[in-house]
Amino acid sequence: MIRVLLADDHSIVRAGLCRIVEESGDMEVVAEASDGRNAVLQARSCRPDVAVVDISMPELDGLEVTSQLQAEMPDLPIIILTMHAEDQYVVRAVEAGAMGYITKRSAPEQLVNAIRNVHAGQRYLTAEATDALALRVARGEHGQSPLDSLSRRELQVLRRLALGHTNREIAGAYNISIKTVDTYRFRLLKKLGLRNNADLSRFAIQHRLIEP
Repeated sequence: MIRVLLADDHSIVRAGLCRIVEESGDMEVVAEASDGRNAVLQARSCRPDVAVVDISMPELDGLEVTSQLQAEMPDLPIIILTMHAEDQYVVRAVEAGAMGYITKRSAPEQLVNAIRNVHAGQRYLTAEATDALALRVARGEHGQSPLDSLSRRELQVLRRLALGHTNREIAGAYNISIKTVDTYRFRLLKKLGLRNNADLSRFAIQHRLIEP
């Protein structure tokens, strides 16, 4: 049996995913998590064969979870589950170390196939994700999303600022100084042409980094 960790902050979605996995016949859910920090703790505790991680979660988002787990457990294949098929999300997921990328609009059998594939050491991307990557290659340096100019840490700080976290809270989360957080905030405002945290929140909602 393939032992699976499921991490999603929506209990109804998580229950549906659990049912799909359990009905597959060759895999079982050994742990569930409703936020990113707990996902990391559960992975450390139960050592699953595959982790399925939602990209938008409290505490740590899916990309942060993927990066952290890849650093600690490089042999653990991770599948990113998301509402976003845009190319910048696919690229960042792959860069973070994800072996699979599927959207919540995917058919149930795609999740099962994705788990089997990554467990066998093969990458799994849905047709939407593959098309998004092809679009990125085709357009090259032209028509880039504003998010393309941001580093991974800038994207992380942007999301936390948009969620209303204070500089002190963000500094504690990433073990950096408050002054460094303020520097990231200044860079974000400059790069994105925004004025204040309210603008950052609207930008994050518009680009579906957080839910309204």
